[in-house]
Amino acid sequence: MPTRQGTYAEASIRVLKGLEPVKQRPGMYTRTDNPLHVVQEVIDNAADEALAGFARRIAVTLHADGSVSVEDDGRGIPFGLHPEEGVPVVEIVFTRLHAGGKFDKGAEGAYSFSGGLHGVGVSVTNALARRLQVNVWREGQAAEIAFADGEPAEALATRAAGSGEPRHGTRVRVWPDAKYFDSAELPRHELVHLLRSKAVLLPGVSVSLTLEKSGETQRWQYKGGLKDYLLQTLPADPLIPAFEGEQYAQASEAEDFAEGEGAAWCVAFTDEGAPLRESYVNLIPTVAGGTHESGLKDGLFAAVKGFIELHALLPKGVKLMPEDVFSRASFVLSAKVLDPQFQGQIKERLNSRDALRLVSAYVRPALELWLNQHVEWGRKLAELVIRQAQTRQRASQKVEKKKGSGVAVLPGKLTDCESRDLAYNEVFLVEGDSAGGSAKMGRDKETQAVLPLRGKVLNTWEVERDRLFANTEVHDIAVAIGVDPHGPGDEPDLSGLRYGKVCILSDADVDGSHIQVLLLTLFFRHFPKLIERGHIHVARPPLFRIDAPARGKRPAAKLYVLDEGELQAALDKLRKEGAREGSWSISRFKGLGEMNAEQLWETTLNPETRRLLPVSFQAQGLDATAAALTRLMGKGEAAARRELMERRGDEVEIDV
Repeated sequence: MPTRQGTYAEASIRVLKGLEPVKQRPGMYTRTDNPLHVVQEVIDNAADEALAGFARRIAVTLHADGSVSVEDDGRGIPFGLHPEEGVPVVEIVFTRLHAGGKFDKGAEGAYSFSGGLHGVGVSVTNALARRLQVNVWREGQAAEIAFADGEPAEALATRAAGSGEPRHGTRVRVWPDAKYFDSAELPRHELVHLLRSKAVLLPGVSVSLTLEKSGETQRWQYKGGLKDYLLQTLPADPLIPAFEGEQYAQASEAEDFAEGEGAAWCVAFTDEGAPLRESYVNLIPTVAGGTHESGLKDGLFAAVKGFIELHALLPKGVKLMPEDVFSRASFVLSAKVLDPQFQGQIKERLNSRDALRLVSAYVRPALELWLNQHVEWGRKLAELVIRQAQTRQRASQKVEKKKGSGVAVLPGKLTDCESRDLAYNEVFLVEGDSAGGSAKMGRDKETQAVLPLRGKVLNTWEVERDRLFANTEVHDIAVAIGVDPHGPGDEPDLSGLRYGKVCILSDADVDGSHIQVLLLTLFFRHFPKLIERGHIHVARPPLFRIDAPARGKRPAAKLYVLDEGELQAALDKLRKEGAREGSWSISRFKGLGEMNAEQLWETTLNPETRRLLPVSFQAQGLDATAAALTRLMGKGEAAARRELMERRGDEVEIDV
């Protein structure tokens, strides 16, 4: 019999206030292996001042007592009382989550372009610091405030600035609290790399690092831009001269992109050595890449492929793929995006869909022009790309030879892809013929196959394995995938597997969720090794489209959101950006068949912009998962399901 753990009543519910959520779960807000990221938040604020054109100097000091200070000569954080809160603004900035000066992207905003967007930046730094001290110089005055454990420790003090003090700027000194980090040491080489890259991306701005113990100072100030930086750090000589460019949207292009949005890039191709790749969004390093890198990849591929076709250089039987161009490309990419959407709070990956189109639209024509102005270099690049494609195809053919000689007849409704390379190809199990039609038209024919499913799939939880193929849909799925049904303890032959990813694609409503559950039941019960090895995925199509009006520098746009929660968040954001209440229109997709091919590609099929959830289970959770599925899918479990609905039914939002 379970033991009682304590009373659960109204007083049991605890509301975390202020910076408590950060202290309770620091890993949700920052990296906790070391304090570099919390220091980077302060550096990013200084860099945003430089990006806005107000700072020319950023100085970082590692002090002997383990603290770090960051000083800039920007405008200085305002320290007057906030008109609504009645608290000094500098105190709000460091003690409130989701408070900052970077939400307003309109013409009158303090920052048109900035990396700081989520509004959790330096408040997280403060939350995870034993002490944090801020000095501000602004409008002939000097101000100082200090915090301890995220709370104000010394009230704001202001005075007239002295003759030897800066006229304007901010200095933040932080003592990170070691208890929140695996190691209290800052990784010096990562910090140096970060500061050097800021200098590269901010031409003419002086960036320095001083070690107080040794008195040593390193200083970076670049005028040669991305090209000098890339060529200095490349592991091998480039095959052809580096290709660089820079372009930003003008006011006349406001229909497509916001004024000032665009990118600067430098790309070098090498035939050996590991490629060097660095990307940034509004000076924030995106170490996990994102849609701006996808835009560079898309633009490079389209331009190189066009050049190869124009000059008839492609040998018979060779098919080019984007990775054939991208795999030997080293680059530095710096994108400016008005309203960047990052994955997670530490901003390692850019998710903004428009960034792909933005970067590709500027890179492709620039490279096409460059290649046709330098045809000999273009031919050299074409030879490299074609060699990469041939190597890839040979490797794929070797895998094919290992497969069994018996060939099953593929289902007639399967629209197959051309590639046989498991690293790239994928099949979409699509609900209904109309959705299947949109998917067939919108897919990438080279790597994406479509198998339409008619009607609800059989509940296979209690179906014996030798009776599975009596159901046409299950039979067609198994034959299309190329793997026989098996159990968790079996070692099935996966050499016949035809797709690296098997993607469940159903409507974003309740019926679609039901089909997802039926298919996941099939794979968990009868194809568990496909889940275990990461082959099963669930596609996430949007449920709503918002037609948003122009607001500030932002042009009118179509926004796609997954569910009601994202819809409300998107509408709140439109209001903050200055859109008038009700000036937008909202469309609800009743099904995938309502989307045209282009919409389905952009939101759900395109590997660079879609949201695709990998399906996995933990070995220790197998029994619990099986028990839950038995309760949900078992024929004799009606009473258990009824109890579950009675107990938890009020937690479900019914989609009628």
